[in-house]
Amino acid sequence: METVKGYVDHFIYKNSENGYGVMVFITDGEELTCVGYFTDVDAGDTLEIKGEMITHPVYGEQLKVSEYQVSVPDDAESIERYLGSGAIKGIGETMARRIVKKFGADAFRIIEDEPERLAEIKGISERKARDIAAQLYDKREMREAMVFLAGYGISNTMSVRIFEHYGAEVYSIMKENPYRLADDIEGIGFRTADEIASRIGIKVDSDYRVKSGILYTLMESASEGNSYLPRDILLDKSSEMLGVPKENINIQIDNLMVEKKLILKDENVYASSYFYEEQAIATMLRELNLDMSYGAESDRALEDRIRSIEATRGIELDDLQRSAAVASAKNGVVIITGGPGTGKTTTINTIIQYYAEERLDIVLAAPTGRAAKRMTEATGYEAQTIHRLLGVGGGAAYNNDNDKSRDRMRFEKGSDNPLEVDAIIIDEMSMVDMHLFNALLKAIIPGTHLILVGDSSQLPSVGPGQILHDIISSGVFPTIILQKIFRQAKQSDIVMNAHHIKAGEHFVIDNKSKDFFLLKRDNNEVIYKHMIELIKSKLPGYVNADSLDIQVLTPMKRGPLGAECLNQVLQKYLNPADKSKKEYAFGDRLLREGDKVMQIRNNYQAEWEIVGKYGIAVDKGMGIFNGDMGYIRSINETMRELTVEFDEKRCVTYPFSELDELELAYAITIHKSQGSEYPAVILPLLGGPRMLLNRNLLYTAVTRARSCVVILGSESTVETMIDNEEQLKRYTGLQDRIMEVMDADR
Repeated sequence: METVKGYVDHFIYKNSENGYGVMVFITDGEELTCVGYFTDVDAGDTLEIKGEMITHPVYGEQLKVSEYQVSVPDDAESIERYLGSGAIKGIGETMARRIVKKFGADAFRIIEDEPERLAEIKGISERKARDIAAQLYDKREMREAMVFLAGYGISNTMSVRIFEHYGAEVYSIMKENPYRLADDIEGIGFRTADEIASRIGIKVDSDYRVKSGILYTLMESASEGNSYLPRDILLDKSSEMLGVPKENINIQIDNLMVEKKLILKDENVYASSYFYEEQAIATMLRELNLDMSYGAESDRALEDRIRSIEATRGIELDDLQRSAAVASAKNGVVIITGGPGTGKTTTINTIIQYYAEERLDIVLAAPTGRAAKRMTEATGYEAQTIHRLLGVGGGAAYNNDNDKSRDRMRFEKGSDNPLEVDAIIIDEMSMVDMHLFNALLKAIIPGTHLILVGDSSQLPSVGPGQILHDIISSGVFPTIILQKIFRQAKQSDIVMNAHHIKAGEHFVIDNKSKDFFLLKRDNNEVIYKHMIELIKSKLPGYVNADSLDIQVLTPMKRGPLGAECLNQVLQKYLNPADKSKKEYAFGDRLLREGDKVMQIRNNYQAEWEIVGKYGIAVDKGMGIFNGDMGYIRSINETMRELTVEFDEKRCVTYPFSELDELELAYAITIHKSQGSEYPAVILPLLGGPRMLLNRNLLYTAVTRARSCVVILGSESTVETMIDNEEQLKRYTGLQDRIMEVMDADR
């Protein structure tokens, strides 16, 4: 570790978002290139730096800065250099020279204590003098606060955020209730605030701590899909996490209800925003649930029109499909559900044709880019993601940073700027969580047809809620469950076996199938070997796809056949290290150019662009979402950034500080595969936790494959999953909220 003193001559590069920069530093009259995070540093600043000398293969010797301390210049030369650097708006080199000539080494004291004297200098008015003094004061306040916060182990970047939010109030907040940071500051959750509080000496059973811990427990449960927790479960979880008696938790639950941060409904505890969101969804669905036939056509007449479309398009619907089309013509809200091969796509196409003949404006959307692409291919009409339909505007706005699962976003479309269309068809509705559905409903005017299509037997959304399930269970809205498996679909063992799984029926896997195979293997190492062989040489030609398009799906994240371990193995063999490929290691992870990766959380601020033939951007937009998959195209160590190309050639550049948003995706959990379809799916199944080896997961995995499913493992594990109907229970109340608003109308 080396320590050097000097001043910042200039920045070669500086990222305004995270403070990462490359600067030229002058120490003992010599230039030194420094790299690191310099959030609060400007050209001209005097610093004491600690770091490690490294040799970059292109840019040569550099000091990699680990920590630094900003000091106030105390001699005339340093003061002139600082004031003339541009750090203080309104002062350039000439003006800095005049100030120092007039006041010498006493210039800073004059500016801070007697700013009106600056007006003695030609070119500085009294107003400008006050502005200069205010800037210097603010910078001093910031630096003092950063020194204070550093004592609690808070980074420079986070310190700037905290000070910008609280100002001088930061001192009292940190000493009295640091748990406010978890509520107010993006990037600080309960765990961080709790660590700070322990350093300060705040008691374990402090009211502040217990309240914050209760809210944190509820937000953590939302990341598991819940919109509330039963009070007894919340007591158990909070007490265990905080290490305090349940009596303390009970008291603070009541206090939080008085503060209107929690709502108790039938002994179920909601974070207030979640309860009101479910209530809003129910109310908006009721307002959309209109009879839109207006007596113009009877059901029989509508059915005749649907039959006419069948004749024109050369298709034949079954009774359920036809009733779905009729219901979609006359109702405001309709749900169409069914398993693979039951004709959902044909039904959607018929509905689209009816709307088109009525000259209605139609939009098609799905939760993910891949699902939207499949919808476009199946219907011939352009479909888009729900986020793009609503015009995602960036800037996730968290009400509570513990609430990471909420991914609050701002959309251009909403109640003040609604979607001006006559009909909206949403596919893969099982994937839509309560927050996205709430945003969608806000943008829909009563009188618009809303058709929700999905497979209710699929896994529920990654985010909170089980929207499709709860709407169907309410029994309030017209719901058509397609059941007939059509002749062409019956030729696929993927389709037929999916229906066997759904029904809890065992089936024979004799490997005489063209699209469904079980390769019995009882050793993890052997499974690795055959998985790599299948991906590299066997399956690409069989399904006419690139090897990287073949997807490994697994029930679990950890363990020898979990996504984390499988990705390390697959990366080694599918994208091995090579001198021509740059790579970047952080923590226990390694990313390499060419790697297949997945975005693991919604980022509404991420900017993407599609670059054309000559390197010119032909399209730009914002927003990369949980589950989006792509490939690492470049790694730039100098700029400390990495570029990923997602579907539709959308390129996103990530600073190294944000790489926790990406994971390797050669293997992904079945939950993460929702809404996607792959040419071939490989399922390593050889035991695991009972909760993860269930029917719902197996059904979802099998239905992700378009042309081929290969199970590597044991037949007994497959049978165990078929027999196991258990699922992790989700605590959601939308069904109850729907019934309540409907009862209120009666």
